[in-house]
Amino acid sequence: MKTLFFRLLFVFAMLFAAGVVRAEDLGAVRARMESRISKIDALKTAGVLGEDNRGFLAVRSGNDGGVSAAENADRAVVYAALAQKTGASAEAVGKARAKQLAANSAPGVWLQREDGGWYRK
Repeated sequence: MKTLFFRLLFVFAMLFAAGVVRAEDLGAVRARMESRISKIDALKTAGVLGEDNRGFLAVRSGNDGGVSAAENADRAVVYAALAQKTGASAEAVGKARAKQLAANSAPGVWLQREDGGWYRK
């Protein structure tokens, strides 16, 4: 539950901070991301998905049914909008988010270290 709260809090903060994207676009991104949370959590628990060191989902094994591609596309929009708002690069925003995700991930979730190696929390 704590992880879900932090994810939602981060998504909302990024979406509201991103004044570059139109309000309806942000609302659509937020809604899509919220609708995927339980599926993403289940896929992470099953070891199918992991969080990479750039703030995106990675398929670790099996088939995720396109969930990671859809989520990563929305994360890229959010990272780019926040980067433009803050003057940082989208890459830097993603890497910072990766650290937050790693810190708040549930035990057993696959995470990628900065050097590219993978481990289970």
